[in-house]
Amino acid sequence: MPFTNAQLARYSRNILLEGVGPRGQMKLMNAKVLVIGAGGLGAPAMLYLATAGVGTIGVADADLVDVSNLQRQIIHTTSSIGRPKVDSAVKAIEAVNPDVKVNRHYEYVMADGVMDLIDGYDFVIDATDNFPAKFLINDACVIAKKPFCHAGILGFKGQVMTWTPNAPKLPCYRCVFKSPPPKDAVPSTAEAGVLGSLAGIVGSIQATEAIKYVLGIGELLTGRVLTVDALTMELRTVHLAHSDPNCPVCGRNPTITKPVDPIDMWFPII
Repeated sequence: MPFTNAQLARYSRNILLEGVGPRGQMKLMNAKVLVIGAGGLGAPAMLYLATAGVGTIGVADADLVDVSNLQRQIIHTTSSIGRPKVDSAVKAIEAVNPDVKVNRHYEYVMADGVMDLIDGYDFVIDATDNFPAKFLINDACVIAKKPFCHAGILGFKGQVMTWTPNAPKLPCYRCVFKSPPPKDAVPSTAEAGVLGSLAGIVGSIQATEAIKYVLGIGELLTGRVLTVDALTMELRTVHLAHSDPNCPVCGRNPTITKPVDPIDMWFPII
């Protein structure tokens, strides 16, 4: 395997793992993972992808760093306030692992560009903070047959699930949650708060799902929703036996055949 001595030292703990080894590490170094959202979930996900040696990481976000972000968005620093989150994230990734190529996508995720955005990546991490974007990412990934991992956090609770095209009979995000709730039906973290360390836990799980997918090891959270309660420290797995045959994007007769922006598209900065 064409590793440099520096790479062998950097990735030695990976290479020692059964199921990884030199070939697995090479898979990681050749992998391309897109993280949509450089906030509370995306920050730990990107850092752990970088330290694992994922060769190309895409960072998509349109927000600027705010001082309120620093409570949980650990990829940013005080000196980053006012700068685009993508720039802050790129700087942090390159600092932790200069081997990694970072693609900067300074943009909102919208229907007219999402297919081009996810194209060329092996796996997508949905680390966004609003429901319309989550449904849009789900629909685009299902249509493009692109594996992705969804997560969401609020207060002391979080959830994670994964979808892959090689398990088409298992549910996508839209099978489980149907459609975005009304704009004011669910409070944002700016209204209800969120435990910063919970973002670290859940974002790290998303990175782990991406790494397992690239390596082809373990069991992904396909057909399952993992919920995390940080107050009780209970992790619960909800098993979902099959996809919804009436799902408009992955069902028997799909009506969503291309990404469409929800009528009430909203992007809160939280």
